[in-house]
Amino acid sequence: MDTPVKASAKCTDHCPPVSASAASSVTFKAKRVTAPPPPKSGIDHNVVALGTVRLAMTAKQTAYVVSSLHANAATVRTLVDNELRCTWPGGSKNMVMGQNIYAGTGKNPQWEDNWIVTRFLLHPGVATTATCTTYARVASLYKQTSSVQLAGGSLRFADTSVANAAKGKPLDYEMPYGDLPVDSTHRTVRQPSLPITTAPAGLHELSAFGDVDYQVCHRTGACNKSGSSTARFTLIVNQWNAAGTKLCHTSSSTSVTKTIPYWVHHAVVPLNTPHFAVSKAPGCAPVFNAYVRVDWLRGETGAVQGTAVGLPDRRGSSSTHRSAMSHLYIVPA
Repeated sequence: MDTPVKASAKCTDHCPPVSASAASSVTFKAKRVTAPPPPKSGIDHNVVALGTVRLAMTAKQTAYVVSSLHANAATVRTLVDNELRCTWPGGSKNMVMGQNIYAGTGKNPQWEDNWIVTRFLLHPGVATTATCTTYARVASLYKQTSSVQLAGGSLRFADTSVANAAKGKPLDYEMPYGDLPVDSTHRTVRQPSLPITTAPAGLHELSAFGDVDYQVCHRTGACNKSGSSTARFTLIVNQWNAAGTKLCHTSSSTSVTKTIPYWVHHAVVPLNTPHFAVSKAPGCAPVFNAYVRVDWLRGETGAVQGTAVGLPDRRGSSSTHRSAMSHLYIVPA
């Protein structure tokens, strides 16, 4: 995700860190941070600022910002969130993606050493300078304080000129607050989902991204803490006629199946269809929609996570904010 992302670029999980240059990109220095144990009530996160970038933007400009965080070597199981907060006078946009990192014992390497990527389209809608900062949010999942190694990463504007939809807004969607469960009785969820939207004429191809934060065991109901949840995640990209009533071109080529243990709790599932060719066939218009189809396959109930609420701005802060989680967007070319 740390390469310039036009529709011709392909990067579906994480890319090598970039070199710092001025204020539009920054690399994170490795550091070990402590994580507080669960409080009796509420949220207690150690919130650590890792790097900041800035971009002067016009009112019509949309940029693509990407934060990649590498975490490992936890002393005990520890929550690690990669939160990206962008602000400008009178506005902000926040997103947080993360999962629980297992203790660094070598017994479960895929859950002990992880890259967590948070990425979105930024469109303040006014002439301004946007300031974006990556924060690591960490918390111990045991009664004692833990620590985790933030081994590196980067924050950058991967593209500063992303084409908007015909109405001047980005081709993006973020799930609102609320988790959507999937299980043996409700096996499929189609979220996050970008509605049918008209794009500018003359596009050649699209790069579609759908990032899901998938939770194991919903907040209600029975749960086997020794179990896991298995689901298939498929990114669907569609092109329509001018009225948006007849499908003329589709792709479901991007699909992965994940089995996520209960103790991971929630995990990031990044999806990317990089070369969706825009059809010029009769009856096809530059009208698109896209969504992630999450199909529950077996195990414990799962859920697609919506916007997180009540996140303290800093550790011990009484001021809080919201941060989007599962989301979808399109970068046209």
